[in-house]
Amino acid sequence: MASQYLKGQRVAILTTDGFEQSELIEPRKALEAAGAKVDVISPQGGSVKGWNHTDWGQSVDVDMTLADANADDYAALMLPGGVMNPDKLRIDEEAVQFVQSFVDARKPIAAICHGPQILIETGMVKGRQMTSWPSLKTDLINAGANWVDQEVVTDQGLVTSRKPDDIPAFNKKMIEEFAEGVHDPSAGRDRSQSAVNSHP
Repeated sequence: MASQYLKGQRVAILTTDGFEQSELIEPRKALEAAGAKVDVISPQGGSVKGWNHTDWGQSVDVDMTLADANADDYAALMLPGGVMNPDKLRIDEEAVQFVQSFVDARKPIAAICHGPQILIETGMVKGRQMTSWPSLKTDLINAGANWVDQEVVTDQGLVTSRKPDDIPAFNKKMIEEFAEGVHDPSAGRDRSQSAVNSHP
């Protein structure tokens, strides 16, 4: 993988307490390795605490509070999973509006596991091919998504994966889509379902 795919780009990671630890830390490492400047953004300042499979894990410093963050400053958005994290964010109007700004600007978004929950609130999942943690399947289908059981799914700049085991494929596709930048749906770009045949 080219080490500077994302040089000069700023990427936002939106999260709060209860994110799945590996689903924030590993994608952040991959983004930084690709040259991106990554900001962890949260409704709260200080730090947010991760969840490591079955118990509380390590904390991550918050780079900017949601109140101070401007979506216009970022080229792309990454949404980690965890059961508690997206459930809290989806009822936070400021968080939903932050995500909505990326949707409206057609900027690339990557969401893993339970991360797509907040995307339902924006209405953007309708007609999109997606995957997620299995418990979100019905929610996404009811919101109009075409849910498929694959390690990574992309649809016009939206990247989704199911679980921590999918992180390597998720990271690879996320970097590719973020490097492509704004996606124009009128361009009719083919949907890509797997990272297996992607360029390195």
